Amino acid sequence: MRAGGVEYVILGALSFGPRSGYEIKRLVDKSTRFFWAASYGQIYPELRRLEQEGLIESESDPQGGRRRIRYSLTPAGRDRLRGWLREPGAGYEVRDEGLLKLFFARALEPDEVHEVVRALRVERERVLEQLRAIERMGVARESGALVLEYGISSHEWMIDWCRDAEERLGRREEVAR
Repeated sequence: MRAGGVEYVILGALSFGPRSGYEIKRLVDKSTRFFWAASYGQIYPELRRLEQEGLIESESDPQGGRRRIRYSLTPAGRDRLRGWLREPGAGYEVRDEGLLKLFFARALEPDEVHEVVRALRVERERVLEQLRAIERMGVARESGALVLEYGISSHEWMIDWCRDAEERLGRREEVAR
């Protein structure tokens, strides 16, 4: 995915059917946010750019007196999405603030490092419960179900890793006393 891969988040979301910018953001927040987030500040400028390029088209769809624009894929947009999906390889980028904190935690006292790992575990447990709730709803289908399975497995692994790290840090704290 090229820098600013919000293009493909939008094209992918619109492959499910027409949506407003708000609906795209809601879809992202309930699905891809667990591995690829997009903000309103990224979505709306990208919608304008994609429309200028002829990859999507817009239609006014006022709701209850509110101005609303719904976007849909053009044939060129569907071709762009399919071309990207068929490209070999995929970029890989992890943005994990908890791991970033842990990386720099040497600036803290040892018992505070333990707390950073504990907080990381608690956050992963919270996300795992969200993913399991999605799984229980049975809404994930086909390739989406595979992505959900990956998310659940990776969070289970991370929680186990955090517990192990907490145990090791606890032993080090005891030896230091």
